[in-house]
Amino acid sequence: MNEDETIFEIGISTFLEATTNPITGETISHAKRLQNAIEEIVLADEVGLDVYGVGEHHRKDYASSAPAVVLAAAASVTKKIRLSSAVSVLSSDDPVRVFQEFATLDGLSNGRAEIMAGRGSFIESFPLFGYSLDHYNELFDEKLDLLLKIRESEKVTWSGKHRASINTLGVYPRPIQDPLPVWIASGGTPQSAVRAGTLGLPIALAIIGGMPERFAPIVNLYKQAAEKAGHDPNQLQIATHSHGFVDETNEKAAELFYPPTAAQMNVIGRERGWGPYTRETFDAGRSLKGALYVGDPEYVAEKILLLRKNLGINRFFLHVNVGTMPHRDILRSIELLGTKVAPIVRKEIAKENK
Repeated sequence: MNEDETIFEIGISTFLEATTNPITGETISHAKRLQNAIEEIVLADEVGLDVYGVGEHHRKDYASSAPAVVLAAAASVTKKIRLSSAVSVLSSDDPVRVFQEFATLDGLSNGRAEIMAGRGSFIESFPLFGYSLDHYNELFDEKLDLLLKIRESEKVTWSGKHRASINTLGVYPRPIQDPLPVWIASGGTPQSAVRAGTLGLPIALAIIGGMPERFAPIVNLYKQAAEKAGHDPNQLQIATHSHGFVDETNEKAAELFYPPTAAQMNVIGRERGWGPYTRETFDAGRSLKGALYVGDPEYVAEKILLLRKNLGINRFFLHVNVGTMPHRDILRSIELLGTKVAPIVRKEIAKENK
C-alpha cells in the first residue's frame, strides 16, 4: 500500500498492573486485575479501537505472565479488535509454544491474533525458566529464527545452541492468518531496528521518556535496512507505545494519572538506578513534544498527529495505567480514546489524503 492508503490504528497496551494504589493504599488482587482486563478489552472493541496488547511480565506487581490466555478469554467476547502480546519475551520462552498459543488465539478470534516479540524490559523470566543473561542477545536471535521458520512452514527442520533440534516435525494448530503477524518490539536500539528491517517485519517502539522525535533516526535506520534487504519500506508497519491517560480536561487527566505513575516509575527507577520521578518530570513529559499522552481528547489527538508527522507511524498504543488506578477511570480513558481521540485523528488523516 502507498502512504496515502495507510490505515492508522489506535489501541491500548497494558501490563495488567497490580500495584498498591498510592491514594487508597489498597492492592488489587491478580484475579481482580485479570477480570477487569476482560472488561477493558470488551469496551475497547465496542468503542472502535483497533488493537489491544498485553505485555508479559513475571513480577508480583503485574498479573500478565500469560498474555495469550488473557487474550483468548477476550476473543470470545469481542468482535473486531486485534489481540496482541505487547510483548512476548521470546528469549526465555519456547518459540514452538509461543506459536501454538497464538495460532490457537488466532483460531478462537477468527484471525485477530498477533505476536509482538521482544527481549523484555525486565529480566525475571530468565532465571525463572533457566536461562543465563550472558546469552541475552543470542537467545533472542536464535528463537526468533525458529519462530519465523515455524510461521513459514507446517513441517520444521531446525537446529540451534539453546534449544533441542527439530527434524521434520509439524507444529499445530495452524493459524487462520497466513502468515501470522509477528512484530519486533524495541526500546529503540539501532540493532533492533536493523534486525526488524532486514527481516521485513513490522516494528513497535517503546517511547516512554524524552522527546519522541529523537526516534526519527531509528525509524530511518529501520527503513534503510528494509530497503537494503529488498523489502519495500512503504509496506512495513511502524507502531509506538507510550504512557498516557485521557479525561475531560488536561488538569483532571494529570491529577488522576500522576500519583500511580510516579509511584510505579520510582519503584522501577530505584531498581535501575534512575533519578527520582517528580512532578516536574511528569509535566515535561505531557508537554506537546513530550512522551506522555496525558490530557483531554483534543490535546491527546494533537500529540498523536504530531508523533505521526515526526516518525511516520501507522499504529499508536496508549499504555493507560502505569500503576494501579481505579477501574472506572481506566474504562473512562479507553472510552474517550475510542469515541473522541480516534475520530479526531482519523478525520485529520483523511483530510491529508484528499
